[in-house]
Order: sequence, then structure tokens, then C-alpha cells
Amino acid sequence: MCGRYVATRSPQDLAGLFHVSRWNPEELLAPSWNVAPTDNVWAVLERPDRGTGEIERRLRPLRWGLVPSWAKSLNVGAKMINARVETVHEKPAYRRAFAKRRCLLPADGFYEWQQLPAEGKAKPRKQPYFITPESGEVMAMAGLYEFWRDPAVAADDDPAAWCVSCTIITTEARDAAGRIHPRMPLAIASDHYDEWLDPTHHDPDDLRALLTTPAHGHLDARAVSTAVNDVRNNGEHLLDAADAG
Repeated sequence: MCGRYVATRSPQDLAGLFHVSRWNPEELLAPSWNVAPTDNVWAVLERPDRGTGEIERRLRPLRWGLVPSWAKSLNVGAKMINARVETVHEKPAYRRAFAKRRCLLPADGFYEWQQLPAEGKAKPRKQPYFITPESGEVMAMAGLYEFWRDPAVAADDDPAAWCVSCTIITTEARDAAGRIHPRMPLAIASDHYDEWLDPTHHDPDDLRALLTTPAHGHLDARAVSTAVNDVRNNGEHLLDAADAG
């Protein structure tokens, strides 16, 4: 799975990298070295303009943890941070979003934990690893998004009435990531952004063919500070080498 990641690039940088045509400068997210479920995260998606109907590429914050439109509460999202590529096109919670509402979730890299055996009288522990493209390029993690209407809010035009949430598509881990955890996020190569984001593209087989290993498998995995284990901790120091944590 992918349960924690790093996203530190500014919206200005992301808008340029993903050729975004529309984003609200008043919507700001602080750089995060410990993105956790239910946090707001940057997403790149395409939606038609309400006035002209023209498809626009947008950058906007979404809540991590997909909440299906039929869910009774937001709490469902905390358990739906990942969607398995093997079943994403057929699971009731994800299949409509996979067909119509796909996004890119930019990341510097992601964390996974490796179970270490007990030594002497010490208890077994989990060592966090930071996994990132060797090149330092941005990871465009493949995601889905969904709209959820809060029944407790009376007016549709009240911003509080709507939650837009997302999930990350994962696959069996390989290469550096596979030595640490059996699952990893999937990514979209830059020359496939247009096809993936196009809301008129519905063929599930064609769409699944666009999903690739981040950085084509050229990933670096290094042990980092155990401070990342606590979601309340944040900052660049979380990427310190393990023996300095």
C-alpha cells in the first residue's frame, strides 16, 4: 500500500510541470514531508468549464481517502486511501471514478515500512524507508477522485456541502520498493498525462495499460528517521538517515 508520502513542490512549480491552465492562488497547501490519510493533497485533474464546456486542466487540493458518492459519512475515506490495480475497474467504490474521474497526485516519493526481527530482549520494530525516483523527478501517482454530498448541509451551493476526495492506485511492488513492502503506488508517464486525465476516455483496458512503475523502476530506497512514524511530526528532518533519527 501507500500510506504516507512526501509532497513539497509549490503550486507554481506543479502548474508548470503539469501544464495546468487553472488553479486558485488562494488555495494553498504547505509543503509536507509526512502526508497522511485524510490530509488535503495537490491533485491534477481535468474538468469542463461550467460556462463554455471546454475541458480545463486544473490543480486543486483534494482530501486523501476516497469517499464514494453513496457513502453515509466521510469516515469511509480513511479506509480507502489505496485502490488495487487488479480490481479498480470493477470494485463498486472505484469503477465509476476509474471510468470518468482520474487524476495525478504529485509526490517527491513515498514511505514504506519493513518489519525488522527482534534483537536480544528488544521488541520487533518497523523501519521506515523513503522511496523516490533516482533522478529526483516528480512522481505523478495515478489517482481517482470522487464527489460526496454531505446530507447535513441544506444548500447545494454551500462549499461545506461537498467533499472532493481521492485515492492512489497501487500494484505489486518490484525493484527497490519490492524489497521493503509487497505493494507500491503506480504512476503515469509524462507522455500519457493527456490520455489518463481525459474525462472522455473510458476504455478500461486502454486506461490500465497507461499505469506504470514510478520512474520506470529506477527508484532509490533508503532507511530514514523513525520520527516519520508519528503523523504529528513533519519537516525535512524526517528524511534524515536512519542512524541519525
